[in-house]
Amino acid sequence: MSFEPRETTLHGHRVAYRLAGSGPPIVLIHGITSSSATWERVAPSLAQRHTVLAPDLLGHGASAKPRGDYSMGAFASGVRDLVVALELGPATIVGHSLGGGVAMQFVYQFPERAQRLALVSSGGLGQDLSGLLRAATLPGSELVIPLLASTGLLSAGRAIGRVLERLGVALGTDALEIARGHASLGDPETCAAFVQTLRASVDPSGQRVRANDRLYLATALSLLIVWGARDGIIPLAHGTRAHELVPGSRLEVFDRAGHFPHLDEPDRFVTTVERWIASTAPAESNDARLRAALRHGASRA
Repeated sequence: MSFEPRETTLHGHRVAYRLAGSGPPIVLIHGITSSSATWERVAPSLAQRHTVLAPDLLGHGASAKPRGDYSMGAFASGVRDLVVALELGPATIVGHSLGGGVAMQFVYQFPERAQRLALVSSGGLGQDLSGLLRAATLPGSELVIPLLASTGLLSAGRAIGRVLERLGVALGTDALEIARGHASLGDPETCAAFVQTLRASVDPSGQRVRANDRLYLATALSLLIVWGARDGIIPLAHGTRAHELVPGSRLEVFDRAGHFPHLDEPDRFVTTVERWIASTAPAESNDARLRAALRHGASRA
């Protein structure tokens, strides 16, 4: 099934996306320095029963990289605008890493457009974060990163990778995906968008934008949490804690996966998502229920 890139224009900016299948919609939101291509191993299978939309967030992939707002709220609004432009109805929202934070913001801002929420090795659930990402928020990083992503260094890195392969040392998915994302930062516009995106929610101490204090609102819809046991970028403890904070949520730990469980174990990922959707009812937006949840949350504070 075709999952080829397409594009449209929203607010004067190019927005790239992939769309496949038919049926109840699923929106797949990628992580930082990634793109809709990260879903290629799972989207065609999901598209057998669903309409699958995977955007390239602004500043990522083939989408435009303007100077502007790269906050979670802006990303969520951009996803909403694309969903509306493509005439998709309420959807199951799936977010990986940074995309998990965007997915949570989407559900918070536009509850009428969210039927379910799935978080995959998600950001926004705790302070801990890879030291490399924290370092990228330091002053002047936008000047250093393109040098580190220079053609010479990347060529040397590829050569080292080939030597390791000949020695029988296989690089894991996390290392390969991080290297692929790092390579894109040699482009000045992409690098600037990366730094702006990171600084909107991260500082040298770690993640500073977190949804834990509002997770109780997620009890109004079905929540699936998928995490790799070997995740070295965002710790599994974040997913475990989120599961504890949301009664009725489901936690699936992929023992052989790192930060990219949908790439490490794609068949299991598809099966997990499909079974979860089939066994849960879509949420319906309800102001009275939201008001009661907000009041209950305030009483606990």
